[in-house]
Amino acid sequence: MFRWFFEITPKERKAFWGCFGGWTLDAMDAQMFSLAIPTLLTLWHISKADAGWLTAATLVASALGGWIAGWASDRFGRVRVLQATILWFSVFTLAIALTNSFEQLMLARVLQGFGFGGEWAAGAVLMSEAIRSEHRGKALGGVQSGWAVGWGIAVLLYTALFSIFPEADAWRYLFFIGILPALLTIFIRREVEEPAVYAETRRAATPGSFLGIFRPDLLRNTMLGALLGLGSHGGYYALMTFLPTYLKTERQLSVLNTGGYLMVIIVGSFFGYVASGYMADRIGRRRNFLLFAACCIASLSVYLFLPISNTAMLFLGLPLGFFASGIPAGMGSFFAELFPTSVRGAGQGFCYNFGRILSSLFPVFVGHLSATLTLGYAIGIFAGIAYLIVITAALLLPETKGTVLVADTGASRTADGVTGEASAV
Repeated sequence: MFRWFFEITPKERKAFWGCFGGWTLDAMDAQMFSLAIPTLLTLWHISKADAGWLTAATLVASALGGWIAGWASDRFGRVRVLQATILWFSVFTLAIALTNSFEQLMLARVLQGFGFGGEWAAGAVLMSEAIRSEHRGKALGGVQSGWAVGWGIAVLLYTALFSIFPEADAWRYLFFIGILPALLTIFIRREVEEPAVYAETRRAATPGSFLGIFRPDLLRNTMLGALLGLGSHGGYYALMTFLPTYLKTERQLSVLNTGGYLMVIIVGSFFGYVASGYMADRIGRRRNFLLFAACCIASLSVYLFLPISNTAMLFLGLPLGFFASGIPAGMGSFFAELFPTSVRGAGQGFCYNFGRILSSLFPVFVGHLSATLTLGYAIGIFAGIAYLIVITAALLLPETKGTVLVADTGASRTADGVTGEASAV
């Protein structure tokens, strides 16, 4: 499964490690918040609905960051924007540790979200263009697996710090560590180069405007891609935002046991990212989305709706994490293949992050619905709706497997050399 990694060039590997590192540390900083929610609910008397609004505001900010960073990567370069976004979210993760009120936390969290939304947009387009077409899905899936790695690091830090220090102090120490990703920019600056296809396009033509993704020949792909992003993010955030709270409050698990259950889900997530990238290159992008979305609905229904024991829940965390992560793993390569080079950053940034804006309402809905239903049922209902949206979008979008990205003013060609977008299967 990993043989492809040894077939790519050293330059491609450096791009992979730069993007993988960025996504890993992005995830570590972002996931710290969901782990700290139960503590903040108690210390600051924050309601679940308020916690949902915190998440919602962050997702809106991350979407705006993704749009701006996507456009900026078309205009100023993929590598330069990637460095800037990593520095940004690192600084504001540290700022969260210094907050003393809900309002301060909201501001710092929103600014943090602006950075990690931008990091994905710049990193995804860089990775898409740096890797050859036959390995693009696997490479992007591998980069996305960094989210599971970063999430795992956050859980380990959470478990260690909350076991050693009082909760009132431990959550601050957790966010203090969030400044460390800034060091990654040193590696990126020295080792990662702009993709050749982007450099050639910049020499041949001026970057396209952000509005270029809404021109008639791209409008359908843009809107359906945004719908796919909505379903993917809506399902993931409805499920993962309140999962630590669900395990701790409704399943009555200790901090140590909550960390253990989450680690099982994270292990499943890691393999889900990797497997999804591999499957996307084998069976095609659309079939991969359909497969993982259907399995998501099945696994979360068992996990949240059936009266299973804690032991059964522990083992079911593997398929839950596996299938929930497989959908976002396939989006980076897919969105890159839907847009020409001159507006690729803007297109990827918009589709991926438009979903973040509307999906920001899913945690809010979960928080409000949990006032009348159990938290588990609230999570399951809205996550299920989101994955049905994924299925709808996947059925309507074209298949792009085998698309070769070329350096020109707006063309791409399929692996057989025919100019134009890959046609639907």
